[in-house]
Amino acid sequence: MNSTSPLIFFVDVDDTFVRSYGSKRIPIPATIEHLKNLNTQGAILYCWSSGGTEYARNSAAEFGIESIFTGFLPKPNVMIDDLHINEWRNLIQVHPNSCVSKTMNDYKEELKK
Repeated sequence: MNSTSPLIFFVDVDDTFVRSYGSKRIPIPATIEHLKNLNTQGAILYCWSSGGTEYARNSAAEFGIESIFTGFLPKPNVMIDDLHINEWRNLIQVHPNSCVSKTMNDYKEELKK
């Protein structure tokens, strides 16, 4: 991975930047702030959800972060690739509970491992 290349993030909606309790939707402020910081640091962010493209876009708009995302996507049902996802180069999965204190440099260092 080129050290000057921007990092690409795919960000889920539910239980990542919003929690639902019945019909009530509650933002997760720490994750939302983290995503804003990543955007400021030059990350390219895509929002995706198994709820679909419009659900992802509407959720981001609901919490005032639609503009930080480059695009909105549904999560795929099928991925066709010659490599298993665990074999992808330059890919890490980060749980939202462990990402809040990370910076772009932290992610870049982790990708070097």
